[in-house]
Amino acid sequence: MSRIYTAPDGQPRCGWAASAPDFLRYHDEEWGYPVGDDIRLFEKVCLESFQSGLSWRTILDKRENFRAAFAGFDFNVMAGFGAPDVARLLQDKGIVRHRGKIEAVINNAARAQELVAEAGSLAAFFWNFEPAPEDLPEPQTVSTTPQSVALSRALKKRGWKFVGPTTAFAFMQAMGLVNDHARGCICRERAAAARAAFTPPQLKSAD
Repeated sequence: MSRIYTAPDGQPRCGWAASAPDFLRYHDEEWGYPVGDDIRLFEKVCLESFQSGLSWRTILDKRENFRAAFAGFDFNVMAGFGAPDVARLLQDKGIVRHRGKIEAVINNAARAQELVAEAGSLAAFFWNFEPAPEDLPEPQTVSTTPQSVALSRALKKRGWKFVGPTTAFAFMQAMGLVNDHARGCICRERAAAARAAFTPPQLKSAD
């Protein structure tokens, strides 16, 4: 597929935005714009974990079901999930019923609490891995970067699961740590402007 396509409004977009009905809105309104909210960031990590081996269309179609099943991805609530919740989730036809992934995101909720205590916020930790503009590859040409490898390693070191380098890079693309909109896409400049106006939170100072 071409990296650029002309949308119904006559404007150029990333080619992947044409591959499913819901993708154009997601592309225009969410993908690549900086996010500093911990719940949204945690949600995206979880959804990318569930996507592993599947298509993003499958996950996007089920996103509201996931939100309902996982307490809106409030990691402070999810950290308290136990065996009864796992059993409930395995019966929920509205989500991806994969025991390993379900148990992984519940584990990650507890790890997220620990990370907030360590860094001050998830946002402060994640944005610490934002690559410098000169280190970015040509848009949509890679599935991992040194920064996504480093983020994956840092999370795994802290006990997170299902957060490999590819998952980490997809998260970084979606949450605006990387502007991977194709050159010529009308959202590339919009995402760049949003990043310029965004101030990432700082890591908590060591005591």
